[in-house]
Amino acid sequence: MPEQSKVGRPAFAWRRPLVHLILAVGGLVMVFPFVYQLLATFMTNTQITSVPPTLWPTSWSFDNYLGVFDRIPFGRQLLNSVIITVANTIATVLLSALGGYAFARMRFRGRGFLFGLVLSMLMVPGTLLLIPQYQTVQAFGWVDTLTGVVVPGIVNAFGIFLMRQVFLGLPDELEEAARLDGANPFQIFWRIMLPLAKPGLSALAILTVIATWSALLWPLVVINSQGQMPLSVGLASFTGEHGSEYPSMLAASLMAMLPIFVFFILMQRRVIEGVAFSGLKG
Repeated sequence: MPEQSKVGRPAFAWRRPLVHLILAVGGLVMVFPFVYQLLATFMTNTQITSVPPTLWPTSWSFDNYLGVFDRIPFGRQLLNSVIITVANTIATVLLSALGGYAFARMRFRGRGFLFGLVLSMLMVPGTLLLIPQYQTVQAFGWVDTLTGVVVPGIVNAFGIFLMRQVFLGLPDELEEAARLDGANPFQIFWRIMLPLAKPGLSALAILTVIATWSALLWPLVVINSQGQMPLSVGLASFTGEHGSEYPSMLAASLMAMLPIFVFFILMQRRVIEGVAFSGLKG
């Protein structure tokens, strides 16, 4: 065996540099759009649309960043995005945990049929639900309000399915011991099972934060006034009938990405674990 390894090692020694080279090229390809976006925020609209394209700005000015505040109420829309994301994440995680626990641990008539209905919602394209959702929100008088953006999305079929799988993986002995100690079903859920389901809750919360922050279609349908828009919709106002202000749009996009980028840096390990966890459970 040692002789084989001595003979085989030089034959495959070229693999490691080749793998590093492929990874480096792949990394550069992935990073290039963000680097170009950063450079383009210092260009003029003429430079960005010129042929052949310009990769380096001729002058360095922050006018495009300052112009964002003149074009849209950036601070107000940033606050709207934060409110929508936080409210939607808390409500989604809580309702998904309750639904998942009921389907995993409680015995009631029609449980399998109801869970089948929940799973069937995963197969329905979201665009088919736009009109009935809008009519419902309109009936409640929530058009052009943050409530109308948040409420229709808090019942998440994927979240219920994910949390059901998490609660199914917890041992039955804990639940039986708590029941013998006199705990009622809600105390068992809140004090025993929910703390043990933290990895699943973190995964669902992280995925919900990322999806809600970048959501565009539903807020675009419900919200009409700029003061109620989240940042994802406010960025669309940089596109006009007679042309688009690309430098300001890219600067606003970069500023809108900053909070979620900081969130990713602070929660990097959790984000990766959450995506991997949801993939394994799904």
